[in-house]
Amino acid sequence: MTEGFKDMRDATFESVDLTGATFRRAYLNQVTFQNIDMIGTKILDADLIDAEITGEIRNVTVNGVEISAYVEAEIDKQQPGREKMRPTDAAGFREAWDLLEELWAGTVERARALEARSPGALHRSVDGEWSFIQTLRHLAFATETWVLRALQGDPRPWHPLSLPFDQMTPHPEVPWDRDARPTLDEALELRADRQAAMRRAVDDLTDEQLAGSTTPVEGPAWPPAHAFPVQEVLGTILNEEWEHRRYAERDLAVLEQRG
Repeated sequence: MTEGFKDMRDATFESVDLTGATFRRAYLNQVTFQNIDMIGTKILDADLIDAEITGEIRNVTVNGVEISAYVEAEIDKQQPGREKMRPTDAAGFREAWDLLEELWAGTVERARALEARSPGALHRSVDGEWSFIQTLRHLAFATETWVLRALQGDPRPWHPLSLPFDQMTPHPEVPWDRDARPTLDEALELRADRQAAMRRAVDDLTDEQLAGSTTPVEGPAWPPAHAFPVQEVLGTILNEEWEHRRYAERDLAVLEQRG
C-alpha cells in the first residue's frame, strides 16, 4: 500500500449514491464497475491502460475527441443488422422486429439442441450471468413492462415466471422468483405470448403514433408513472432483444464447449 493512503482495497460499494463525489490521488487498479450510472462523469489526467468498457456510450470525449459515433459505427460493422435496431419510422420498427424474430428462432433452435445433448444446461449460468431460461423470462418482463404497461396501460401485466432486472427495487405485487426452474417449453410459451404482443404493437403502429407519447400508468414497480416517447418505449424492446440474444449466443457457445 502507498504511504499516506487509506487502505480500502477489495472494498465493495453496493447500492450507494456517490453523486458529486470526488476521487483524487486514488488508486483504482483492477476495479470493477457494474450496473452503474456515470452520467456527467469526468476522468482527468488518468492512466487508462488495458481497460475494458461496455455499456451505453453517448457524448463521450477522450482527449478532446468525441468517440461515440466512431464506437457505434465499429460495433455495427461487427454485428450486421444492429443498425436496423435504431428505426425512425413505423416501417423501420416492423423491419427490425422481423429480423429479431428470425435471429431468435435460430438461437432457440441452438438452445434446444444443447438441451437435448445436455439436459439442464439451459439453467446453468456462465460467469454469474443469467441462464438461457432466465434470459427468456427477463425478456418477457421487459415486454410486459414497456409494451403491455407503459404503452398499452395495463398496470399489472406480469406473469408469475417473469423476471425483473436485478437492480429493480422489489415490490410485493411484482413476481420475482429468480430461482424458478421452468422447462424450456414453459419459458418459450410465455415468451411466444409476449413476442406476439410486440408483433401486434409494431404491426398496428403508425408514424403519427410513433411521434407521440405514452400516458403515465400508476401502480407498482417499473417504469415510473411518467409519459415516455413511444419511439423510446419500442426502441427499448429492440435493444433488449438484440443485446440479450447476443449474450445468449455468447453463453451458449461456452456451454456447448463444456458439453
